[in-house]
Amino acid sequence: MNPFPITCVVFDFDGTLSRLNIDFEGMRKKVSELIENYRIDHHQFANLYVLEMIKAVCAVFAAENRYETGTIFAGQAFRLIYDIEMEGARKGNLLEGVTEMLCRLHRAHIKVGIITRNCLDAVYCVWPDVHSFCDALITRESAVRVKPDPAHLQQILAILGAAPGQTIMTGDHPMDIHVGKTVGTFTVGVLTGNSTEQSLIGAGADRIIKRASSIDDCLDLAGSRGNVMIMP
Repeated sequence: MNPFPITCVVFDFDGTLSRLNIDFEGMRKKVSELIENYRIDHHQFANLYVLEMIKAVCAVFAAENRYETGTIFAGQAFRLIYDIEMEGARKGNLLEGVTEMLCRLHRAHIKVGIITRNCLDAVYCVWPDVHSFCDALITRESAVRVKPDPAHLQQILAILGAAPGQTIMTGDHPMDIHVGKTVGTFTVGVLTGNSTEQSLIGAGADRIIKRASSIDDCLDLAGSRGNVMIMP
């Protein structure tokens, strides 16, 4: 029986449950070069994440009734992204203590979900038996819209039958914190990715922990929300 007000924990994947090996800088460079090959200035999309860059370029083609060109461009762009994701996945591994932590959550009758902008093949490459340790997984292929759109988190909460006010969104990036705050979950930042403690606090994290395997220490969040706490 679950003794905590928290009934569900949703995790990001790369940098949170697995080692972060994706070359995001190289990914952005390759997609930007592809955009330039279509004689579109990629600088106008500089404030967007890569997936959103692709969507914006497709919108440009759609506005010009060049739908076939947009389809070709999207196929090429997603192939570039996929190759980089798989390269990172082949060098990836789960972070220490993750599977043991997930087993503890299940024993406490706490549902576990994973949402990621990564592709399903990359997740399976790193973690072939992922479905044995989580109740739901939504990669970008199966997402209605990917985070930071709140629909990604809302989609998995609907699948899990979990209420935002009884859920913790856990991730290594301010994006994860923002999406949790938007949906109304509690938020926990982890320091195993590229983000700093300050950036996660600035995003509004309710707590900061060094690694996701320590999430057990945050299961009292629903009864103790207040100033951000830094935990080991």
